[in-house]
Amino acid sequence: MRRYSGFLLTLIILAAIVAGFFVYPQSPIGKWRPWRLGLDLVGGAHLVYQVDLSQVASDDQASVLEGLRDVIERRVNLFGVAEPQVYLAKTGDRSELIVELAGIKSVDEAVKQIGETPFLDFREVKEAIQNGTSTIAFIPTALNGRYITGAKLDFDQTTQKPQVALSFTSEGSKIFEELTGRNIGKPIAIFLDNELISWPTVQQKISGGNAVITGVTLEDARELIKRFNAGALPAPITLIDQLTISPSLGADSLNKGIVAGLVGTALVMLFMIFYYRLLGVFASLALIIYIAFILGIFKIVPITLTLAGLAGFILTIGMAVDANILIFERVKEELKKGLSRTSAIAEGFRRAWPSIRDSNTSTIITALVLYFFTSSFVQGFALTLLIGVLISMFSAITTTRLFLMMFLKDKPQRPTTHN
Repeated sequence: MRRYSGFLLTLIILAAIVAGFFVYPQSPIGKWRPWRLGLDLVGGAHLVYQVDLSQVASDDQASVLEGLRDVIERRVNLFGVAEPQVYLAKTGDRSELIVELAGIKSVDEAVKQIGETPFLDFREVKEAIQNGTSTIAFIPTALNGRYITGAKLDFDQTTQKPQVALSFTSEGSKIFEELTGRNIGKPIAIFLDNELISWPTVQQKISGGNAVITGVTLEDARELIKRFNAGALPAPITLIDQLTISPSLGADSLNKGIVAGLVGTALVMLFMIFYYRLLGVFASLALIIYIAFILGIFKIVPITLTLAGLAGFILTIGMAVDANILIFERVKEELKKGLSRTSAIAEGFRRAWPSIRDSNTSTIITALVLYFFTSSFVQGFALTLLIGVLISMFSAITTTRLFLMMFLKDKPQRPTTHN
């Protein structure tokens, strides 16, 4: 048993050392995956857009919003922003699109590009062969998103395979009929924001204002519907709030957060060593391993670390030793009863576990509620708190226990003499 405990403790220590190198940005393995920091730590822009859905039918609003989010996210990627955050929010009856651009340099250019309504258009495909090389050209047509009344998911009545059903306005129907008439057997390219999203082949001349795109999977069909509706249905977006954070302010916040974490860790370790002596040393070592593990998890997932998330992490440093305090107090009680060190440790862990379980469960429930029912900044705090509590339970129950089992031995019994 002792040999098994030593082997397991060695593995945990080695894993913590690797995690430490992985966490450090300048190490060889640390450069492999950079830290993902929020705009409040590296600077950037927080943009809030109101989406006007007054001209969109209620059944199409969810699809339009998802399509808009997808289009805006692809626009944002053009700026080379690392891990941009684009998500939807609801404020009363108002639908909002939130865009967070960490580290962006040209905020005005980003606002200009994002603020344009997605543009959908149809183009003819012309293939030419020159000097033995085949080239494809896309010729613009008069047909664009304003002539489409909507797109929806449909299924072939015979094969039950998914397909995308398109409907056109009366004017768009005439343009589409003429376009398909001269491109039978040829593809027609469909672009959204100058990006090719589909080029189905025309099987026949289509009249009547309705058409279907076949030969797609269910997932591809849903993605196409979102993009069609984003570029076809009128849902303009208006910038209603803008927050710009300079890189220097973000760097200052990051440095202060790191200093706060180091000072907090040092104070917790000093208290544990001063009050619990040798037991406190083991708890401090377990705390260092805990920090390496949790930072490694933050980086490898990866989690976007914001000021709120950093605050949640620092809070878990103090909470990480709560379980150790409960265990050590129980161990001290058992030692006073005359139990050996080994027996006192085992009994202390056994009796402290219900309290540790219940207190951490309540914190986990709170973190889950905060994560699922609040906004992004509070969500970052809740996520780091949740992960921290889970890892701290492992640290207290496993790592600290292994240290105690390996290095705290029973005192040898003194021989007794009889007259």
